[in-house]
Amino acid sequence: MQKPEFVAAFGDVAEHSPWVAEEAHALGPFADREALITAFQTAMLDASHGAQLDLIRAHPDLAGKAAMAGEMAADSKREQAGAGLDQLTADEFARFTDLNGRYLDRFGFPFIFAVKGATKDMILAAFEARIENEIDQEFETALRQIARIFRFRLEDRVEA
Repeated sequence: MQKPEFVAAFGDVAEHSPWVAEEAHALGPFADREALITAFQTAMLDASHGAQLDLIRAHPDLAGKAAMAGEMAADSKREQAGAGLDQLTADEFARFTDLNGRYLDRFGFPFIFAVKGATKDMILAAFEARIENEIDQEFETALRQIARIFRFRLEDRVEA
């Protein structure tokens, strides 16, 4: 694929960050889906700290305001719904809201968790465990979770 076609097809894999697809394209051509996934991960990891932080910050809160307002990317909507985050009780929603706020205050970026295949209880347990991490550790964890999101989204779009 030429770069414009590639970005049109994969520019939304990285939440509101088509630059990742642009950088991944430069690493092609790709022998297979795994090589494509690796290119997205490499593009993210080779980016400046500032670009990585912008990528992390481009992600919506889990079960947060963007979800309630319908302002998330289509993939995020589908993934959060698959984890049951669109059907929280009032108490669960209040817990997510509290954790989202505390996490953002502590780290300066939203909690990132690749929710595909997870339950709301698994996500809440991870939230509780990670909120006490050091900022550098949590930044790296956020990037690993984004790499998992890339994998899930590309596996959904590209045949093996």
